[in-house]
Amino acid sequence: MILIADSGSTKTDWCVAQKGEILHRVFTKGMNPFFQTEEEMKEEIRNTLLPQLPEGGFDAVYFYGAGCTPEKAEQVRNALSTIPGIRGEILVASDMLGAARGLCGHHAGIACILGTGSNSCHFDGEQITANVSPLGFILGDEGSGAVLGKLFVGSLLKNQMTEGLKEEFLQEYNLTPAEIINRVYRQPFPNRFLASLSPFLAKHLDDKTVHDLVVESFEAFFRRNIMQYDYKNCEVHFIGSVAHYYHSPLEEAAHRLGIRLGRIMQSPMEGLVAYHNA
Repeated sequence: MILIADSGSTKTDWCVAQKGEILHRVFTKGMNPFFQTEEEMKEEIRNTLLPQLPEGGFDAVYFYGAGCTPEKAEQVRNALSTIPGIRGEILVASDMLGAARGLCGHHAGIACILGTGSNSCHFDGEQITANVSPLGFILGDEGSGAVLGKLFVGSLLKNQMTEGLKEEFLQEYNLTPAEIINRVYRQPFPNRFLASLSPFLAKHLDDKTVHDLVVESFEAFFRRNIMQYDYKNCEVHFIGSVAHYYHSPLEEAAHRLGIRLGRIMQSPMEGLVAYHNA
């Protein structure tokens, strides 16, 4: 058996697989070494993951996660080593490599993540050959849930949305303008908070102002990231909740810019299971 993890800033998808078959899946909070200490990650593994894992140990563990740079990988590897019965390697790599392997397999392509954050790369079938830095939700992360939420509440609080939409939003999320400011500027994980608001936009895409905001954010993602790769000769593949739930405006933005879309998946897990089985 092997254990594969796909971890974003919000949640981690753990999969127990054997001979290319998914046996068991578990979801825990996101494990990002830029935002959590090694001890906090160990606690999440100990309290949430281990009680749900089957007995018997694992031949290998493959962890693909946001924030898993070469400098931070050792912290995650140390946390994973607390899982009992690991008989083989513990691989810790970026969520971008996980997305590329899950989406492209052993073929060349452009792989993208659109979830709480956003990222992209050119993949040659074996490794990442180019990556435009996502820069996070303040400087970049175009098209992500956090940026969609940021743009929406910014427009809302500057009275760029209809009064009816504003009141509906504040009532549905039980928020006030003061509470929004507090959550963004004074509370931890403002990116998660902002991303949690983006589903409201998905329900109101028939509103022209909302529709235009979403499509323009996806266009910015393509212009500032994808168009720096060899996009004219490659299909552009996507994983992530935002790509999955906003596939129609995503396709609209791509069509406007002459970009060919490939696979759009909510999770790379099935592709990763096939990749590691091969």
